[in-house]
Amino acid sequence: MSPTLLAGRIGRYAAAVDAREVAFAGAAAQARMLADGELTAPELLEIYLERIARLDTELRCYRTVLSDSARYEAAAAQDRLEAGERLPLLGVPIAIKDDVDVAGEVTTYGSGGHRPAVTSDAEVVRRLRAAGAVIMGKTNVPELMMFPYTESLTFGATRNPWNLTRTPGGSSGGSAAAVAAGLAPLALGSDGGGSIRIPAIWSGVFGLKPQRDRVSLEPHDEAWYGLSVNGPLARSVADAALFLDATATLSEVSGPTGEFVAAAARPPGRLRIALSAKVPTPLPVRVGKAESAALDQAGALLRDLGHEVITRDPDYPASATLANYLPRYLRGICDDADAQAHPERLEARTRNLARAGALFSDRRMAAIRAAEPALSARIQSIFDDVDVVVTPGNATGPSRIGAYRRRGAVWTLLAVAQRVPYQQIWNLTGQPVAAVPWDFDGDGLPIGVQLVGRPYDEATLLSLSGQIESARPWAHRRPPVS
Repeated sequence: MSPTLLAGRIGRYAAAVDAREVAFAGAAAQARMLADGELTAPELLEIYLERIARLDTELRCYRTVLSDSARYEAAAAQDRLEAGERLPLLGVPIAIKDDVDVAGEVTTYGSGGHRPAVTSDAEVVRRLRAAGAVIMGKTNVPELMMFPYTESLTFGATRNPWNLTRTPGGSSGGSAAAVAAGLAPLALGSDGGGSIRIPAIWSGVFGLKPQRDRVSLEPHDEAWYGLSVNGPLARSVADAALFLDATATLSEVSGPTGEFVAAAARPPGRLRIALSAKVPTPLPVRVGKAESAALDQAGALLRDLGHEVITRDPDYPASATLANYLPRYLRGICDDADAQAHPERLEARTRNLARAGALFSDRRMAAIRAAEPALSARIQSIFDDVDVVVTPGNATGPSRIGAYRRRGAVWTLLAVAQRVPYQQIWNLTGQPVAAVPWDFDGDGLPIGVQLVGRPYDEATLLSLSGQIESARPWAHRRPPVS
């Protein structure tokens, strides 16, 4: 198959399909093309397998590519399409972050100390398969998903397709870079402290941290003591909505006209929106000029779109990050380290953080979780008066590959916290948050803004994000390595 041109079937749009354009079309458009017979599921898969073979030696988005099983699944999906079956993601390839179980594969957590291959899919993977998705591979992560960059001694560094000397972010860095570079139309990520939103912003794609428990974490329920969620990294708002309809557990919906796809397609109405540049953490943080400008520009656009825009900060308790988030993060790392088959193979920095997490007893963790409702109520009180809060995405651009190599655990935590201070507080509250691509900084790297919604209100975030996307499209952008 040509890397640049596929002989397409006569369809609604064209008799020939450019393979690169198909690769960047996104999951929703590809699902329509498959259903309309413009190309076949095996043809679509081969576009991605060819691109991965050609480009991923530089990017290292994938820890493993499941070529053989994916070809079998694509052929089966094509049989179902030809039989007239219609499912939301039938025949569409998807990448899975390597902290999520795929039957027959190891779940490495970015570590050489991992357990053997698992025998069953995680619930979110089962739901993706039920929606017709083809599981194409597993994407790289930092060891135990600890940091907002994707590097490990075991599996190397994943690189940003916009600049190979920089990280795409983390911990869902492999998933974000794969979507950005056209090596997957849609990818599963997880977010325990910004791990979907951080790489989405630095890679120039759309990311959504859903409401806690909206998408199942089974068999790893309550990961990081309630901080972590599963969610999509996507080329468009519509693609993320399609993922959410296929995987949601809090609201049982299915099909291409599910509640989230419908929300992404409709205007949000006139909203009251608060702009906030306040940093939620007590650490000193310098927000870059480009990132600050993006927030101001977002406010101007939202006013032009008819929304009421005010400047107002949530009531962030000074102790929230250190007294509540940090213990859950550290104890979560400790539990994940203990779950490895060979914890002695973990990196020294990982073992040091795990030892710090062991200082927090079960009793202490129970007390921290018990304090969450009052903490969340205080932070969420701003939503008594506004519908959405908009913050900068990340405080600065992504770090250089290897910037934290040979650095100690505490030094690394303090350094990365200054780049990504806006995410973790919303893992404490558990509410949905979207990362929306905006522009580029002076180094030509993507920047974005963060939209925070009311609890359980992904629908408004999808509607508003879709409106922003229509006004300032981003899906047409192509990184240099693509």
